Amino acid sequence: MAQKDAIVVLPLSDREVRVLGALIEKEITTPDYYPLSLNALVNACNQKSNRSPVMALDEAAVHEVLDALNKKGLAGPTSTAESRVTKYAHRAPEVFNFGRRETALLCELMLRGAQTLGELRQHAERMHRYDDLASVEAALQKLIEWQPPLVKKLPRLPGTKEPRYAQLLAGEKAEWTATLEEAPPASSSHSPDGRIPLLEEELKEVKRQIAELNRQLSEFKKQFE
Repeated sequence: MAQKDAIVVLPLSDREVRVLGALIEKEITTPDYYPLSLNALVNACNQKSNRSPVMALDEAAVHEVLDALNKKGLAGPTSTAESRVTKYAHRAPEVFNFGRRETALLCELMLRGAQTLGELRQHAERMHRYDDLASVEAALQKLIEWQPPLVKKLPRLPGTKEPRYAQLLAGEKAEWTATLEEAPPASSSHSPDGRIPLLEEELKEVKRQIAELNRQLSEFKKQFE
């Protein structure tokens, strides 16, 4: 299952993960606007929806990251007959021979950080529809078995019921190994069964999705202006 070039390109910096993840996401979710101009890529990296953490990268920073990804064979400029502006595309399929279900999950982990199976199924649905949690877990297992591994199953944090999964493109993170004293307890101050915090999280996700739809609608309108 290993792709020989994967050893060469890893590890990536957090900024490289963000730029590459944004390129992969936009190819799948807004193919009519892909490849991306530098300005569009900056906006994709800095958008407040579907991102954790939210970043504030300028064109110079993103251009520097693109140069680094180009040297690693993961992204770079591409020519299009329809545009005189330089556009950028990722080359992940040339390095990692993934199907859509693996690509969508890895992309979500790159853009939003560590998540549970349920969170991944919900968030990645805009890129690929999964039949059930078992199909999500099976796809993640392929990423875990990749050489070198691209995803890691994290131990459950104190006070939580489900383990999370995290991408390893940027290496291990210290916060993943938080001890019982370091890790905050699960939020349940408002409801013994945790339903209110869950509803609050779902409401935040709905707001993020509405903001993303509004952004895409605005971009669509601009092409007719």
